[in-house]
Amino acid sequence: MTQKQNTLEATIESLSRQPETPPNKWAVLIINSVGVFMATLDSSIVNISLPKIAENFHVPMNGAIQWVIIAYLVAATAILLTAGRLADMFGRKTVWLAGLIIFTGGSALCGLAPSLGFLIAARILQGFGGSLVMAVGPALLTGAFPPQERGRALGLNAITVSLGVSIGPTLGGFITAYWTWRWIFFINLPIGILGLLATLRILKETTPRKESQFDPLGAILLAVGMASLTGGLSFGQDIGWSSPVLISIFVLAAIALLALPLVETRVANPIIDFSLFRNRVFFSANISLILSSMALFVVSFMLPFYLEELRGIPTQNAGLLLTPLPITIACVAPFSGALADKIGTRWLAAGGLAIACIGLICIGQLNEKSSIPDIIWRLMLTGFGQALFQSPNSSALMGSAPSNRQGIASGFLATARTMGQSISVALSGTIFATLGGAAAGHMLQVQQLTATQQAEQQHIFTHSFQIAFIVCAVIAAIGVFTSLVRGKEERRQRAAA
Repeated sequence: MTQKQNTLEATIESLSRQPETPPNKWAVLIINSVGVFMATLDSSIVNISLPKIAENFHVPMNGAIQWVIIAYLVAATAILLTAGRLADMFGRKTVWLAGLIIFTGGSALCGLAPSLGFLIAARILQGFGGSLVMAVGPALLTGAFPPQERGRALGLNAITVSLGVSIGPTLGGFITAYWTWRWIFFINLPIGILGLLATLRILKETTPRKESQFDPLGAILLAVGMASLTGGLSFGQDIGWSSPVLISIFVLAAIALLALPLVETRVANPIIDFSLFRNRVFFSANISLILSSMALFVVSFMLPFYLEELRGIPTQNAGLLLTPLPITIACVAPFSGALADKIGTRWLAAGGLAIACIGLICIGQLNEKSSIPDIIWRLMLTGFGQALFQSPNSSALMGSAPSNRQGIASGFLATARTMGQSISVALSGTIFATLGGAAAGHMLQVQQLTATQQAEQQHIFTHSFQIAFIVCAVIAAIGVFTSLVRGKEERRQRAAA
């Protein structure tokens, strides 16, 4: 009897340690979409309201006001990988809830900000919350959907990302024009509360907590390194790449990031599991994602200058002209993800990035006489290639990581995308300014020029614009190669799963 009782108690204890039955996968997709929509919307909605914020706090458009945007980016980038590690340690639901609470609370503080300094501090808090959400989101999806549907799930998630990015400028302009800039932050409150209630009611913890210690030194080195690198790239063009201050920032970033692997290989529970990079698929997918973000973010960064300065199109109309890109991504990404589930990711990712490369070259050929349909089809071609690459590559990255490392893999995915975008802004902005495009655009917008002077400045602008896009197209071409060299491991892993 005692033996039977011990056996029964052992069975009950074993069952109690098992993860709970996962919730409906579509419910998880909806919950994830709410959080991701907030985070992506907030990264694009603020830019267009920056002049009103500067006017409200009586500060110039250059200088400290830029930190309203950069503070969010730096804070988010600094802890994305740490957030992934925390999700593997304490559970994805716990970290997801913390992210929603911090982000929603930070949004309320941003809207109530009595000073510019307070607003920047609140944006840092908001960035921390957004990083927790963005880092855990893909892991939630890969945990809820079976391996053979992973690509479709990540493709559907791309719709949310595209919608957040595409409607941000338009919605921000509308809110700022008819209400006040504070409502671009208050709009997050009902969305965040809805997400919290849905998470508490629907989402279950499907991953058991790991009994392991946190690595504070690794987290500090990672945060310092990533924040310094992101901040330096963001301010490089403004303060000068040869500035002693900027060089010091990059030296600090290099010291922290070079010391990181030395520390991480000597602790039992590192923040970053470098053994993941021994997997060729994981390594290739990360490199391809960084290169694609470096190449393709130039469209979102440079096109507003082309539309507003060279073409003289009003800001609200320029925002609408950019929507064919994210709309195309939203329409194509789910299908490319589902197709990757059936035929593999390698050729889809490489082919998609090759198409996007051609699209970048086509966009670079735009000039002051290009028609609106001419702009739209080039954006749609680029968006089609980006969508064809995005979902399969994300599926390969997440699928190549073990189930108990999905949080870390998700953090790598978010970090690679963010760092690629930051480098893209620094690189394309430097090329454009060095060749005279920035100065030419400013002259075309604010000065009265003769016909000869106008033609000369237009030529300088379009030449600088073209070179920036050609350089980014070359980067995309390198990404095609890194996508091809990953081999066919992902298909064997899917079969084993």
